[in-house]
Amino acid sequence: MKVKEFYDEPTFTLTYLVYDEGTKDAVVIDPVLDYEPFGSKVATKSAEEVISFIKDNNLKLHYILETHAHADHLTGAQYIKEKIPLATTAIHKNITLVQEAFKGLFNFGDDFDTTGKAFDKLLNDGEKLQAGSIEVDTIHTPGHTPACVSYLVNKEAVFTGDALFMPDFGTGRCDFPAGSAEDLYNSIHNKLYELPDDTKVYTGHDYQPGGRDLMFMSTIGEEKTSNIQLKAETTREEFVEFRNNRDAGLMAPHLLLQSIQVNAQNGELPKPEDNGMSYLKIPIRE
Repeated sequence: MKVKEFYDEPTFTLTYLVYDEGTKDAVVIDPVLDYEPFGSKVATKSAEEVISFIKDNNLKLHYILETHAHADHLTGAQYIKEKIPLATTAIHKNITLVQEAFKGLFNFGDDFDTTGKAFDKLLNDGEKLQAGSIEVDTIHTPGHTPACVSYLVNKEAVFTGDALFMPDFGTGRCDFPAGSAEDLYNSIHNKLYELPDDTKVYTGHDYQPGGRDLMFMSTIGEEKTSNIQLKAETTREEFVEFRNNRDAGLMAPHLLLQSIQVNAQNGELPKPEDNGMSYLKIPIRE
């Protein structure tokens, strides 16, 4: 099994392409659609890099997997799906809870779907996906959002999205709608930390604390002994108090309002209006 990473520096996001050199089977995890917020312009450079690697290596893409509906970048899932139509897009079934929550925030009408039908497949906890020679186990890891999952691939590596970061950064925030520090503790401590210590951990972001070089892979054993926010011996009470206090002082993610209304619909941009342009909806708060 090979893992090719693609780093989007503006959003600190890691996209992963997991593939088998022999059989050419592949899955993509958390692709990015470029978005420049000042001019509100989208571009496809990041997604095209993934597609080019797939084509250059004659890979067969089975799945485009989302760990959750991201709040800091737009997903490139829909664009890749358009270019590789046989690939299946998938996310945890609790995406419907996210859709419901943000439908209310944005005051969207009935044309904003809350059934998850924008995705090809809605996943259950423990569900297995077979991508040719690649086996993917779905581990529901809520806390950051209710729809978060981690993907355990071939029992070798787990892709944790925003649940678990590099040991020197910690864990994901839990202050989004239906987020929960208690749930995140259970997801990490009682699920991910139960995996074998030599299981590789690939994180969804790397914020390079202290200006260090990019790092995105650790192991379960390293996380259990060194994660600055949640070690194996950290109690639920300790973590929940820490996480809630820290989250109370955080600013909203830079692209929260733009990204979530797109990502909750699998990367589908709003339908063009009669002038041919699409529009994102941004609430104003006092």
